[in-house]
Amino acid sequence: MQYNPLGSSGVNVSRVCLGSMTWGLQNTQSDADQQIAYALEQGVNFIDTAEMYAVPPSPDTYGKTEQIIGNWLARNQDKRSDIVLATKIAGNGLEWIREGSNITRQTVIAAVDDSLKRLQTDYIDLYQLHWPNRATPHFAKQWPGMLKFTEVDTQQQTADMLDILEGLNDCVKAGKIKHCGLSDDTPWGVNQFSNLAKEHNLPRMVSIQNEFSLVHTKDWPYLIEQCVHEDIAYLPWSPLAAGSLTGKYLNGARPEGTRWTFMQRNGIFRDTPNAQQAIKQYVELAHAHNLTPAELALAWCNKVDGVTSTIIGATSMAQLKEDIGAFNLTLSNEILGAINRIFRQYPMPY
Repeated sequence: MQYNPLGSSGVNVSRVCLGSMTWGLQNTQSDADQQIAYALEQGVNFIDTAEMYAVPPSPDTYGKTEQIIGNWLARNQDKRSDIVLATKIAGNGLEWIREGSNITRQTVIAAVDDSLKRLQTDYIDLYQLHWPNRATPHFAKQWPGMLKFTEVDTQQQTADMLDILEGLNDCVKAGKIKHCGLSDDTPWGVNQFSNLAKEHNLPRMVSIQNEFSLVHTKDWPYLIEQCVHEDIAYLPWSPLAAGSLTGKYLNGARPEGTRWTFMQRNGIFRDTPNAQQAIKQYVELAHAHNLTPAELALAWCNKVDGVTSTIIGATSMAQLKEDIGAFNLTLSNEILGAINRIFRQYPMPY
């Protein structure tokens, strides 16, 4: 296993981050225990979760994933210092989480305390804002023409960001969190948080996790370049595009028990004609070189300059072993050239 600095934090994390959002719905406590044990054996030291999980989010599954990790930590207290544990505060819009309200100084403090209880730990290594208060073009909910950036009250948004940073600072001072990060944010958001942290001597954001894969590359080069030069770790989530890059959803297939049967939204915005064509070609390329489609997609993501650690998730041990194994692969120049040709034809298919 290879390791990279987590931005400016001074902490090193494995190139593989174990995602957990299926734990508590598609996966049981026993499944999670097995996944954690195997990941640690392979040198993975980075685990990511969120108060919102399991996914798809619902009042019934809220907090369950953190509870599962907490149960494991309670039984394995000697391993706590070996793990870089990351979790996230949910943003606005989910009525069963703080009545759908914005992230504020006070909600940060309360949410951190609640996560600590569920995780059964004294501290969180990386605490992230799951998505910003303001509307951003994420999760395919927005498109050019819908968002009107010129009408945004940037002064109010900046004031909100400062309020959040002060809440994070309260938690850092109390020893409850060590480092802070963003998720599903934009270059403007990263820049504002960075400037406010410097100006007011508040915790800086050491990382950002955004969706990134062969079929969703909006952050390259602009945000990734910014992260590299500002020493902010870039953490891709959904490197398999919610499983679609494995090819299992081609031609309208919906295998029983797979994510798209649980999360219809994934299929709605990812299942475009161009995405189907791009994925078909990536699958054929992988098979032509004796690779699985997942190995091809993950090995490519791992190779992208500026990627710090890639967040993977699995519902079975077979998937987890395949996914972690992909990070030991080196793609040949021939394969990379073929990937580039497909990418140029379908740069952003959804």
